[in-house]
Amino acid sequence: MQKVSQNRIIQESIFIPVENGEVLHMRRISPGKPGPAVFMLHGAVENAQIFYSENGKGLGPFLAENGYDVYAADLRGRGLSRPHVGRGSDYGQNEAINTDIPAFLEKIRLIRGGWPDFWIAHSWGGVLLTSHIARYPERSGSIKAMVYFGSKRMVRVWNIQKILLIDLAWKHLSRLIIKIWGYLPAKKFRMGSDDESDRSHLHCKLWVKNTGWVDRDDGFDYGSAVKKTGLPPILYLAAENDMCLGNPADVKFFMEESGGGGRFVLIGKKYGNRHDYDHVSMMTHPDAPADHFPLVLQWMRAHQ
Repeated sequence: MQKVSQNRIIQESIFIPVENGEVLHMRRISPGKPGPAVFMLHGAVENAQIFYSENGKGLGPFLAENGYDVYAADLRGRGLSRPHVGRGSDYGQNEAINTDIPAFLEKIRLIRGGWPDFWIAHSWGGVLLTSHIARYPERSGSIKAMVYFGSKRMVRVWNIQKILLIDLAWKHLSRLIIKIWGYLPAKKFRMGSDDESDRSHLHCKLWVKNTGWVDRDDGFDYGSAVKKTGLPPILYLAAENDMCLGNPADVKFFMEESGGGGRFVLIGKKYGNRHDYDHVSMMTHPDAPADHFPLVLQWMRAHQ
């Protein structure tokens, strides 16, 4: 599938077979000429459309308009990856870190003749990317810079939104729904824009509440490994009105437990931005391309 938008940006879908007959989807958003490659990864109960729309809106098209060759990935069972998450979907974070992300990166390498220069993530996608680098430190040398939007591993902030969304809905209600359905139909219950497998949700839940950043399947200690590895330069963006899904304090803590490098930027009216964005609107608001998306462009160009 290929679509050319009014501003001549080309969008096309790329499909990548993996194990058990499953197929990953990745949306390429290109200016139609050579440019630095950008890999994008979404978070939990999301898919790659947090970065783009069919009519050319979002961070992906914004970067393509500025000369970047963008690849926005749908993790297994999400977005246009097939089959969709359902009862019996037997995969979690271990597969995302060790199979899916490598498959996306290898496909980009085959298309481009080299690894992507920049990595970008929203929310839990940042945890998965950092975990991947911790486990495969050789990746780090090929990355010029990274950008994380509202990425946190633990939710330590305490407020009413945290109690309702994390303690009640994510930790308890979601597990009850999964026992009944066999997976988390988050879209049906308006808990997110896409669904989650049982194992994927369980692994995320454990990391959110637990100080141990350890793989539940094989015991790999990501927290220990990332401090030894060192990460590329990362721009950590947090939204003023993000109360718990990517609260600024939790984003800053994630930066610190990942080694403390990079730059932390809070976006909101009192910092000169047009709005007090929240966890989703920082990615999707119509004003984002004129407001804080240029910060991303500036960061990437400074490391290009």
